[in-house]
Amino acid sequence: MPRFRFNLQPVLELREREEREKQIVFASYERERVELEDRIRRCQSMMDDEKRVMRDALSAGGVVDLRSVKMQAGATLGHHLDAHRAVLELAGVFTKLESARAELIRASAARKAVELLRERAYEAFRKELDAREARELDELAVMRHARTKEMMR
Repeated sequence: MPRFRFNLQPVLELREREEREKQIVFASYERERVELEDRIRRCQSMMDDEKRVMRDALSAGGVVDLRSVKMQAGATLGHHLDAHRAVLELAGVFTKLESARAELIRASAARKAVELLRERAYEAFRKELDAREARELDELAVMRHARTKEMMR
């Protein structure tokens, strides 16, 4: 029985490889996005914690150490600047992510087009094989009929 051989198999393998590479690039940008979002959340959490500590210290009604207030304000400002930098980096990552997503979609479409060609070629191969088998069975039936007819004479 003949085996199916797809003439464009090297092209399909190339398209699959290209798609995997695009997936890796996309995943790296996605990982970077998640890390930046986590960094922004940590900065916001630290700023909220420092504000709460300051509020608790001021509401206690005791003596306020201006040096600690100044240090906490500086720390809050540092976290705010770090969060702002992360937001700017995140905007750049979103741009890269959208570009990588578009490239991944194009690579997937290119692979699927070759896979569709493969499926069509396989279906044509199966139809030809079925037709060949049907012709062979017809030939055998004709030969058997001719033999039985010859035996009846």
